[in-house]
Amino acid sequence: MNQKSWGFIFLILTTALIIISRLFYLQIIDREYKNLAMRNAVKKEYIIPERGYIYDRNNNLLVSNLPVYDVMVIPKQLKAFDTLGLLKYTGMDKPALLRALKKAKAYSWNKASLVVPKLYKNEVAFLQEKIYQFPGFFVQRRAIRQYHTNSAANVLGFIREVNEKELKKDPFYLPGDLIGKAGVEKSYEKVLRGKKGVRYFLTDKFNRKIGSYKNGIYDTLAQVGKDLRLSIDIKLQAFGDSLMRGKRGAIIAIEPKTGEILALVTAPSYPPSYLSGRNSSKNFNKLFRDKKNNPLLDRGLQGEYPPGSPFKMLNGLIGLQEGVIKPQTYFICNHGFYYGKHNHMFCHCGASGRPVHLPWAIEKSCNTYFAKSYLNIINHYSTPAEGLDIWHNYLTKFGLGQYLHTDLPVGSKGFIPDSHFYDRYYGKSKWSASYTISNGIGQGEILTTPIQLANVAAAIANRGYYFTPHVIKEIDGKKTDIDSFYLTPKQTGIASQNFDEIIKGMVNVYQKGTAQYSRLKDIVLAGKTGTSENKARVNGKIVKLPDHSIFMAFGPVNNPKIAVTVFVENGGYGATIATPIATLMIEKYLRGYITRKDLLQRVLQTDLSKTYEMKQDGRQ
Repeated sequence: MNQKSWGFIFLILTTALIIISRLFYLQIIDREYKNLAMRNAVKKEYIIPERGYIYDRNNNLLVSNLPVYDVMVIPKQLKAFDTLGLLKYTGMDKPALLRALKKAKAYSWNKASLVVPKLYKNEVAFLQEKIYQFPGFFVQRRAIRQYHTNSAANVLGFIREVNEKELKKDPFYLPGDLIGKAGVEKSYEKVLRGKKGVRYFLTDKFNRKIGSYKNGIYDTLAQVGKDLRLSIDIKLQAFGDSLMRGKRGAIIAIEPKTGEILALVTAPSYPPSYLSGRNSSKNFNKLFRDKKNNPLLDRGLQGEYPPGSPFKMLNGLIGLQEGVIKPQTYFICNHGFYYGKHNHMFCHCGASGRPVHLPWAIEKSCNTYFAKSYLNIINHYSTPAEGLDIWHNYLTKFGLGQYLHTDLPVGSKGFIPDSHFYDRYYGKSKWSASYTISNGIGQGEILTTPIQLANVAAAIANRGYYFTPHVIKEIDGKKTDIDSFYLTPKQTGIASQNFDEIIKGMVNVYQKGTAQYSRLKDIVLAGKTGTSENKARVNGKIVKLPDHSIFMAFGPVNNPKIAVTVFVENGGYGATIATPIATLMIEKYLRGYITRKDLLQRVLQTDLSKTYEMKQDGRQ
């Protein structure tokens, strides 16, 4: 073979090698052309998983799913289509369609965006048959929440369409996806939402599905969300709702031994179904604009109120722990406490110059006893600032003055003043313990939330420790998946023996004190009434409105199964309305029925709407 033949063979081999290399690059390394072909013939569809169901502590179904269908669009695939036909099939008007398309193009030309949300099966059936006539559009199945209760909207929360911020934050979501926005729907979103599946299918030139791509070898199944079992007793919750009709405020019920929230009632509220379905956005805006009733405010978690006399239990406990008072300690009360040159704190305990001991001081709510106890705590140290900060630290161990860190997404810190607060207010080293005397009786600068005070009641019932209140009981049938933070006891720093006299006094409150007319037969309860002042500006003048009615309790005393705190805004004396409500909640939970029909009728007949109207007018 001559040199010319070898050259010809080399040329052929070189050319073949170049062609093979190019084919290898195009088919294996550079997939652009393959991807382009796939985009023309193969479509990807996400399978939206069903959200997990939600049950109460007794396995009553609270929230399930209802299938609906969304009309989606991919702007890059849009071609001329029958606009009037699409409007007819979807029930949209033209301006709404144009706005949806504009929004979709602004988001992404290649990704799907929502056009029409939440159509029911009968509404979308005809469109599904004709969808090939509208290139770029497709129908996607999803589920909205279906509610089986009219209570606990603040606990359950709601889901809404993701916003732009959420889309950027988490790649899991696509436009039109739903996400938990409040309650456990938000707190446990990643548990409830499940995992999306993906399905690839072939389409013809009319964008109609003609089969699975490669027999579905690339498809993945959706994983349904996990079910939640809540600690809420929905019957107790609904009963609490009925007691709070015509009132504003909150009821919190906790199981002391676990920290599980049995009821979390806020009033006024709304049925959870109000924020589900096609009108959910419109309804949300109505609730948001209702500044008169503020139904979106969870008063149990976010409301901040002076705690009044229930706070005296804490000053008693701190005094005993610090050794500045003892069970046998007594103070003389002369219709109040005189301090400074001309200052007087009125007291209605009725001691009239007699010595007052701790249980009796609790039973009759003696301001003098607890004001003097508070002063002894602060003055026990070299400076008022040091004493106040020691006092402050005890209270933070009870969960006051800070976020309690429940497993619900909202809450308020309340306020417990420390020395820095008074240094800023009066000047450093320019104030004494008497300047802060209102702290001794739960007034002044102190603010607590109902959930915090309920937690205090649980800590007293447990004689020195509590579990952070929470609403989760099981995740997918397992307790092991719950954050250990909620299953770990928190110590208050108060020795267990120091609770004896406090609980004795709280039992006396029910037996012969301020709550005696609400006591139950055969069930020994411990409680403390409270009343906190409330004022408003009416026609340019400060007017005293009816006080807030407060009560905290737990029982049975020897084996506490429930701790309750009630706040009723402008409800008057604690014994008037908050005490009957708390007693009824306890009896309902322990017995399952009500024997105190007189209390029930009094509560149901109490309507404070006119008081709230006057208060509202005063703000205008």
